[in-house]
Amino acid sequence: MLIQKFRLQRGWSQQQLADASGLSTRTIQRIEAGQPASAETLKSLAAVFEVDFATLVAERPTMNTATATAEREERDAFEYVRKLRKFYIHLLQYVVVVTILIAVNLVVSPHRIWVGWVMLGWGIGVATHAIRVFHPLGLLGPKWERRTVERRLGRSL
Repeated sequence: MLIQKFRLQRGWSQQQLADASGLSTRTIQRIEAGQPASAETLKSLAAVFEVDFATLVAERPTMNTATATAEREERDAFEYVRKLRKFYIHLLQYVVVVTILIAVNLVVSPHRIWVGWVMLGWGIGVATHAIRVFHPLGLLGPKWERRTVERRLGRSL
């Protein structure tokens, strides 16, 4: 909001400020809408407005705790869904390939069951993947990790 205040005090449009600072109009619009600006952008604006760089840095918007928590929860949820999707793809690959290998094993050498070794080895990998995604025992999962970090930082949840 300080950028907009300085701009309006001089009677400049966003386009005029963009031209004077060497920035794009869209960048000026984003900054005035409350999005954070890079240090280089703030230095350019400080030079145009003939103010100290620290004045503009102090104005940088900070997230309140509720917003930061909501963003962290959303990021964690997206990360979990990505992990879940990767697990389901892994499981589907296992089922399809093992089914094909069982058919090949029964056709080529029905008296010698070698596909069991493939099923066992890959099955251990799928089971390990499932444990990492679902945390069935709740041990050493994301909640435990978050509690431990908060305890280490001296905060309570």
